Amino acid sequence: MKNDYLNKGRTGQKQKTREKILQAAKELQGKGVEFSLEHVAKVAGVSRATIYRYYSNKDILSAEAVLDMRTRTPDQILAEFPESDLETTLLGIQRYYNTLAIKNEKAFRKYLSVILNPENPVSVRGARRIQTLSRAVEDKNSSISSKDQKRLVYMATLMMGIEAFIVTRDVCRLDEGSSEEVLQWGLKTLIKGLYCKDS
Repeated sequence: MKNDYLNKGRTGQKQKTREKILQAAKELQGKGVEFSLEHVAKVAGVSRATIYRYYSNKDILSAEAVLDMRTRTPDQILAEFPESDLETTLLGIQRYYNTLAIKNEKAFRKYLSVILNPENPVSVRGARRIQTLSRAVEDKNSSISSKDQKRLVYMATLMMGIEAFIVTRDVCRLDEGSSEEVLQWGLKTLIKGLYCKDS
């Protein structure tokens, strides 16, 4: 998905179009059909020009569709924490995304290799972590300033998902359990520091 296009103008409508495209790709993959971007556009009911605004090639779309099939929506994740405080909710979100990364490590690494390929135009992903974390912070009516809420979302995003595991496992040489423990400690320490700052 291309950076500039999705983040300008009618972002809500663009997100819906993106979801239609992903859904069409998932349907075709589920049927075992080899597809082109034009084929996905037809199934999604969008023009050829429109699909190219979102995806520069079928490899990026295919990799994202595979991961999208395995990932729950922000609503589904947050439904597990209706009465929980902010810390419990954020740690639960972190646990979900870290477990997802561990269980699908090969698929996530393949996806990163596709979107980070210098021959592809700059692309971004669906930003589910940011959506989920932002909703959690907003829903919990925390006493943290809006500026610090945004910073918390960004920093928490860094402490979960495949990128965090690439750093803790590949760079720091931690095993899976130690990686999870360090990332959880980091998020707890960040939250504690924010509450200490506000008190």
